[in-house]
This record gives sequence, structure tokens and C-alpha cells, in this order.
Amino acid sequence: MSQAIAPPAFVNRHSFIELDARARAQSLMDPGSWRELVGPFNRIESPWLPLQQIAPQSDDGCVVLKGAIAGTPTVVIALEGGFQAGSIGEVSGAKMSTALDLATEDSQNGKKTAAVLLLETGGVRLQEANLGLAAIAEVMASMLALREHAPIITVIAGTVGCFGGLALAAGLSSYIVMTREARLGMNGPEVIEQESGIDEFDASDRALIWAIHGGEQRVAMGVADDLVLDDVPSIAAAVQRYIKAGLPQVHRSQQVELYRRRIAALDASAQMDPLTLRRSWTPGREARDEQSSRPSR
Repeated sequence: MSQAIAPPAFVNRHSFIELDARARAQSLMDPGSWRELVGPFNRIESPWLPLQQIAPQSDDGCVVLKGAIAGTPTVVIALEGGFQAGSIGEVSGAKMSTALDLATEDSQNGKKTAAVLLLETGGVRLQEANLGLAAIAEVMASMLALREHAPIITVIAGTVGCFGGLALAAGLSSYIVMTREARLGMNGPEVIEQESGIDEFDASDRALIWAIHGGEQRVAMGVADDLVLDDVPSIAAAVQRYIKAGLPQVHRSQQVELYRRRIAALDASAQMDPLTLRRSWTPGREARDEQSSRPSR
């Protein structure tokens, strides 16, 4: 008599990574609560890409939904990693900063509005270099204004990762949620290898890449707050938890002296493997990071 074999748990997961930007954003919001701002039918495209024989996208790779998560007014901004590697330029940057500014205005008027950033991006779009840099500066200024009133949660799931100027923007978030498949860093592996050589960083060594930039390492070092499964309900639950937690006692980017001490304590005279770096960087987590930005669960 044959016995039915139950499939492994991961088979039944609803993968967040496999969704596009719009579906990711919709999956986090309360059903029926959201509407899209400056969507694809508005046809606001980058004017610069066609000049370089690159087909633009009608939403410029940036999806903005306004609605609610767990009953809390929220704006969700998702970058499409499948379009120009999620990089931002003039139009997508303006959509991001304006959405954050609207959330700030609502918060100042008594309607506290949180923000969720779904970042799958290589950073600045090289075809719009100076405009992209200016856009990131505007996004960061808008984040600093909003986080005085309501939490900003960044989710980095995969497969692109979060690099470049938007990695700096992620650092301004109230909380960062990552999957094991996600990556977070200022410079991507290919850029490091190109500029400093393969001896500095072998961009083909995937185990090394994830050991340094991956979600497990980033959470263990306190650079991110939560490591979750690539599963829509798990990610949605983490986002809801941090929205309900409200503002942290202190944002990570405000802990300048803490990170200066940690950098000064590192022995840079020899190559350090990722696990050693993790232990050296967070010895006892210094009384849980001096009023850790991670909320209680």
C-alpha cells in the first residue's frame, strides 16, 4: 500500500521574490484599501532613455500605492528590479520623494502615514547619472522629514539586492527587513572587482557575496533588523509588526559614535572572513546596540 508523501514546506510558500514590483506592493496592503498614484496609464516616462535607444517604461520602474496596512495609513513604494536593474532616474526619483512628502504632509496634519520601501535596485541609473544622484538626495531628504512622524520600513527581498545610493537611503529607514536571498551594500561585487581587482573581491564567488552582503550577515551585524523567509505572509507580518511598533527610540543612522567605535576597533591589518567580522563587529551587541532600534515582539 503506497503512502502519500507530503511535499516539503517550501513548495507551498507564496514566494515574494517571484512577484513583480506592483504585485509585491499590493500583497502587503489591506485588500481594497489601496490606489496607485501616477500609474502606467498616466504615461509619465523618462525623456532621457529614448535618446540613448533604450525603451522607457510607462511607470519608469517605480510603483506607488497609497492605502493601509493593518489599518494604518501607509504609502508603499516598490522598484521594479526587472527594469534597468531597478535603478532610479529623474521620474522614478520624483515619484519616490513626492510620495514620501505626501505622507509627511498627512502626518503633520494628524493622519500618521507610514512608508514601506521595496528596494530592488542597483542605485543610480547610469543613463541619467546627475539627475539620478539629485533624485537620491531628494529621496533621502524626504525620508528624514517623514521619519520624524512615522516609521519607514525597507524590505529587501531579492534577486537584485539594494546597492549604490539607495543603500544609503535604506540606512535612513526606521527598520530594514531582509530575506536570506537578499543583498545589501554600497558597492556591488562587480563594481568592487572592476575597480580594485579580483584579489579584492571575486564577483563570481557567490558564496562569498552572500556571506558579506547577504541578509543573514546584515541582520547578524545589526545593519538590518529582521531576517524572514521568502514568503508573502511572513514578509507582510514583519512589515505589520514594525508599523505597529512605531518609531524606534533611536534610528540606526543616528548612532554615529557607536559605529565609529566599532570601526576603530577592527583589525584591518589582515583579511577578515565574514564570520570573524560578524563577531568582531557585534561583541555582545554592546548592550543590544545602545537602545537597539529593533522593537520588542
